[in-house]
Order: sequence, then C-alpha cells, then structure tokens
Amino acid sequence: MFLHLREDIKSIIERDPAARNGWEVFTCYPGFQAIMMHRWAQACWTRNLKWIGRFISYVARILTGIEIHPGATIGRRVFIDHGFGVVIGETAVVGDDCTIYQGVTLGGTSLNSGTKRHPTLERGVIIGAGAKVLGSFTVGEYAKVGSNAVVIKPVPAGATAVGNPAHIVQKEADTRSTSHLFSAYGVTPNGDDPLSKALHGLINHAARQDEQLDRLMALMKTAGIACQSTPECDKLDSVKLNKLVE
Repeated sequence: MFLHLREDIKSIIERDPAARNGWEVFTCYPGFQAIMMHRWAQACWTRNLKWIGRFISYVARILTGIEIHPGATIGRRVFIDHGFGVVIGETAVVGDDCTIYQGVTLGGTSLNSGTKRHPTLERGVIIGAGAKVLGSFTVGEYAKVGSNAVVIKPVPAGATAVGNPAHIVQKEADTRSTSHLFSAYGVTPNGDDPLSKALHGLINHAARQDEQLDRLMALMKTAGIACQSTPECDKLDSVKLNKLVE
C-alpha cells in the first residue's frame, strides 16, 4: 500500500505543475485522498464487508466531494485532479496512469444488477472536466475525452472524442509514439472538429470552382464565343464563410 502511495504522489507531482511537494499532495489533494480511501473501501468490499466498504466510500465523498463505489477497480498512478463532483460507478474500471478531472461521471445506462454496467478506461486515458462516459464499453489506451463530452460508444486507442454526443476528432496512427504526451483536460493541439474541417474544405472547393468558371467565361469571351447571359449573383465570400464556420 505504501509503495502505491509513493507512486501516486510522484505521478501527481509530474502531471500537476501546482504540486510543490509530497506533503502538500498528501494533505491537500482530495483526488489522492479519495483514491487512498477507496483502496480501504475496496479491501472491505472484496472481503464481503459490504456495509463497511460503502460507509468508507460515503465518508470519502463527504470529505473529498468524490464518489467512488467500493466495487470499482482503480489502477495505479491514477490522478483525479480537483475532483469535485467526480462519480465512478460500481463496475467501472480505471486503468493505470489515467487522469480524471472535476465533474466527470463514469456511469451506467443499464439497471441489470450483476452485469458490467460502467465503462472501462484503459491505460493513460484522459477524461476532461464535466465529461460523461456512460455505458459498458471501453475507452482505448491513451485516448482523450474533451471537457463536457458525452461518450456513449467505444473510443479507439489514441483517439480524441469531443461533443454531445461525442464523435472522434482524431486518431493517432501509433499510440506508442504519443503515449508520453500529456494533455490537460483532454485538449490537444490541432484537434479540429471533423465537421468543421469538412465545411472548410467544401467552402474552399466552391471558391476554386468560381475562379475556374470566371477564367473559362473570360477565355470564351476573348474567343468570340457568345454565351447566354444570366442574372448575376453575389460572389462567394470564402473568407467570411470560413470565419463563420470557425
């Protein structure tokens, strides 16, 4: 247990620039305290001391504002940053080196007792503030969920999910090459919405077609080819449209 405590403290100092030393983490970080008390609660739960396990988790919720069911599985070096309002359900699995921010819910959509109802987070997953991951599915290794996203289906390893309902923004070709990178709140550079990218592409394509048509009309006029005149319409303002999409 003490080995795990040292690991937890070290990982928090590495990921949080506000953490100055181990004593500060031990005494002032509710996420660390919630996980420490969860280990006590889970030890009771697995030894069939169900009420004691639930009572410890209840006390931890009062003290830290973080509710972790004693039946949940929490890996090593998990960091719950700020943590207020975090809820982790009974059958949830949180892998090693995961980071969870405040207001996150790892919830279930099924009411069938005795079944896997909550999500599984594999190694290195980052869940941004306010995100809801709902259902019995897997969020792959080193995936990221943006703040306030609502995830209701699996997220591939190395991918970033944003929105409500969440959709995939990007997927790294090789998760091993990016596994050491840390993105606060699940926000990654150059993580544009795919819908926004598609709209920008359509606008730029239409603008290029307008330019080509103008050149063709000018060449035809120079060659003396008469074309039936049509009422002029407003020119496509690609710059203005791209700004609206952004």
